[in-house]
Amino acid sequence: MTPPSVLNLSAYLMYATGKAARRTLSEKLTARGLRLWHLTVLTLVADLGPQPKGVLATRLDMNASDLARIVKDLADAGQVECVRSPTDRRRVDVRITPRGRAALDHLNADIASADDDLLTPLSDAEREQLASLLRRVHTHHEEQGPASGSG
Repeated sequence: MTPPSVLNLSAYLMYATGKAARRTLSEKLTARGLRLWHLTVLTLVADLGPQPKGVLATRLDMNASDLARIVKDLADAGQVECVRSPTDRRRVDVRITPRGRAALDHLNADIASADDDLLTPLSDAEREQLASLLRRVHTHHEEQGPASGSG
């Protein structure tokens, strides 16, 4: 049982709810043989177009060797491909494939299902309000950059 006093701490509530959300989404991804990083990389490449691995690692604040493993997993599954950049032949870009787009469509349905599970107690209007508030908080912290001294 959660101690009543921590229910007044927004940071705790975000942590606990985030943990539940991650668990629910991870279960859906694991059923497809994926992890959260696979979804993140696939979505980023789908949203922004082909990206060099180094740019992806920087955008995701991720170790380059960890990113390389994720890209390899996605490439082995036929969901991304690594291709020479048309503007700089020395650069290799990660690009989503048609199979990757189809996988992302299925994953988006899984995400919607995970959201429904997590947000069951909220009305549609409350879900929209929560999403708006979370985007605002997220944007603020994203603009601040990584916290110094974290880790």
